[in-house]
Amino acid sequence: MNTMYTSYFKVAWRNLGKSKTYSFINIGGLAVGMGVAILIGLWVFDELQYNTYHGNYDRIAQVMQHQTFNGEIGTQEANPAVMAEEIRSVYGSDFKYVVQASWNYDHTLTLGDKMLLISGSYFEPEVPHMLTLEMVSGTRDGLKDMNSILLSESVAQTYFDHADPVGKTLRIDNTVDVTVTGVYKDIPYNSSFYDLKFILPWSLYLSQNEWVRKMKNPWGSNFTRTFAMIADHAEMEQLSAKIHDVKLNKISDEERRYNPIVFLHPMYKWRLYSEFKGGVNTGGRIANVWLFGVIGAFVLILACINFMNLSTARSEKRAKEVGIRKAIGSMRKQLVVQFFSESVLIASLAFVCAILLVLLILPSFNTVADKRIELPWLNPTFWLAGAVFTLFTGLVAGCYPALFLSSFQPVKTLKGTFRAGRYASLPRKALVVLQFTISTTLVIGTMVVYKQIHHGQSRPIGYSKDGLVSLGVTEEVHKHFDAVRTELVNAGVILEMAESGSPTTSVWNSNGGFDWEGKDPNQAVDFPNNAVSHDYGKTVRWKIKEGRDFSREFASDSNAFILNESAVKFIGLKDPVGKIIRWEDVPYTVIGIVEDLLVESPYAPVRPSMFHLSTHRENIFLLKLNPAVNAQEAVSKIETVFKRVNPALPVAPTFVDQEYSRKFGDEKRLGTLSTFFAALAIFISCLGLFALASFVAEQRTKEIGIRKVLGASVSGLWRMLSQDFVVLVLISSLLAVPIAYYLISDWLAQYEYHTEASWWIFAVSVFGALLITLLTVSYQAIRASLMNPVKSLRTE
Repeated sequence: MNTMYTSYFKVAWRNLGKSKTYSFINIGGLAVGMGVAILIGLWVFDELQYNTYHGNYDRIAQVMQHQTFNGEIGTQEANPAVMAEEIRSVYGSDFKYVVQASWNYDHTLTLGDKMLLISGSYFEPEVPHMLTLEMVSGTRDGLKDMNSILLSESVAQTYFDHADPVGKTLRIDNTVDVTVTGVYKDIPYNSSFYDLKFILPWSLYLSQNEWVRKMKNPWGSNFTRTFAMIADHAEMEQLSAKIHDVKLNKISDEERRYNPIVFLHPMYKWRLYSEFKGGVNTGGRIANVWLFGVIGAFVLILACINFMNLSTARSEKRAKEVGIRKAIGSMRKQLVVQFFSESVLIASLAFVCAILLVLLILPSFNTVADKRIELPWLNPTFWLAGAVFTLFTGLVAGCYPALFLSSFQPVKTLKGTFRAGRYASLPRKALVVLQFTISTTLVIGTMVVYKQIHHGQSRPIGYSKDGLVSLGVTEEVHKHFDAVRTELVNAGVILEMAESGSPTTSVWNSNGGFDWEGKDPNQAVDFPNNAVSHDYGKTVRWKIKEGRDFSREFASDSNAFILNESAVKFIGLKDPVGKIIRWEDVPYTVIGIVEDLLVESPYAPVRPSMFHLSTHRENIFLLKLNPAVNAQEAVSKIETVFKRVNPALPVAPTFVDQEYSRKFGDEKRLGTLSTFFAALAIFISCLGLFALASFVAEQRTKEIGIRKVLGASVSGLWRMLSQDFVVLVLISSLLAVPIAYYLISDWLAQYEYHTEASWWIFAVSVFGALLITLLTVSYQAIRASLMNPVKSLRTE
């Protein structure tokens, strides 16, 4: 038995060597398809494994809340700072851990002359246990002392090289000294806590922010995060329903209008199911997982179709082999096994080539996909999956050729009278139609993705981001704001400078408690409410539509609002300039209306927003660079001036246009990957056309010779051989257009501000498919047309 199977593979190897060009195309096409499938498989696996590094990930959740603002239900991560303690005290038996946390942001860590900006958070002490951090040194209980810190292994090496840092002291934000009590292994990239490079105690946060402890209404401000790990006996959904009213029971009747609904969002859903609309989880990145999974399957199917077409294209060359084998006693079953052996051998060789292809592409793929994927060389599951994948691909690719070739009748093949029936080509043509339907659909989808990106990028943003630089505010520079601004303006490196509570690319603060003439007393509102300095408008170059900007000439501007256009529409005030809006019962006069500033998603409506003058230190410095000065020189001068005022902290300027471009990151990644996969799909489909063209040319060799003898021209023969393929591509286009339209309409529907699927996208895609078809087929068609008719008509 073993000898028989060995002979199958020997014969298969000889057949590959007989036709090197055929073998190269067949193995290469299958390798490309398998390589794409492996890449996508690794990407999908990485997405599905997100957060599984944490041993308790299936029992960890984030405490979130739905609230009704401005007539809509919104979902947020932010909670009051007392949320964790309330849940512990009321529902403590249902939870193993409940921890309060700050947001993750950059802090300066100083050791001697070494001072770097490192991202980290304040947490309550149980978080190392909850996240199952793997300790390199020290203990998970290291956050119980207020002046302690846990470091990631990479940060520890940066500051202490290979020495044990436990017991050593670091200075945080140049304000307080903390002692290293533990070092944990770096959290992997596919974790929501990847940027958690150090952890500080929550008690230290409270000591540094006295206003938190002295809040008159601790339930009225949402500014922290809350994480929990449920007890072993608890069920996530039941417990989520149980804490439903934990906040509602603690707030005033006035705040009850917001109808806060507290719930648990499980860690295993953070990555793939993170979108909420109207208080309902509508999915999220899971759509991309399905999308790329389907694309990977389709690209592999395209490669398998090529194998089938290339195998059947050589059918007449193998017909006599089949006839002789049957004549000397081979059963059809044995021939089927023979052809399956060939396909499995080709699939095995293709798998080796696919692994090499993946190794070559993976670094670029990781860059585009924002991943850190590696081939799991030492994982036996990977190789077992690879073996199953190769066998499956070989069987799928070889099923049609095996059944087709093994069905030849020996008498006809040995007499040379074998001809396939008139409908024998239909399966091959159907496969080509399927190939180009998939490929054209991918091309249309890719073009729509880029059109949507351009649509968002070309949307008016209401301010000028060119040459706009942001910096974190420090107390020292804030105290010397006027002097710093004057020096930089006089040096000619900036045109203007301002402070802001939020960056121009996101909302860091929103408020309720607004009232105006005609407002429904039962309506709960919440507006982004940015505190800015006088020159904010001049710095960002916003556009005043009505009224005026803030001015130092008017002392009354300390109680003034500037509204955006969306706020005017929402409030419904006619001639709003001069009208009074009360905020927490304090009257503010509307002095101006500005064009909507696009601060959040470029694909969502701009929220009603307000601006008022700041009364204390804010979070962001904004500087408008002088376009007449080299940007690098300007930033260098800014850093010098800031360092002179505050030498203890590093300066890290950020260009706003770069921050804004990050808003298109997901769409750009989708577009780039779609382009890559669509190009490969077209390439593989062209190989399929090449196979079918060679088959047709082989089948019609004598017909072409007769036509040439009778006076047919090369161009006429080219047209005759090409028209069938044009018809196939037109059929595939007729199928692809409605399928693509349905899919892209569904994709675009997730964006409130979106482009349309223009007719020209479909036209260009169809025309491109036809052009590529003609270019691919022309080689075989012209080659057959130029063949010497004497050779074509010669009988054997």
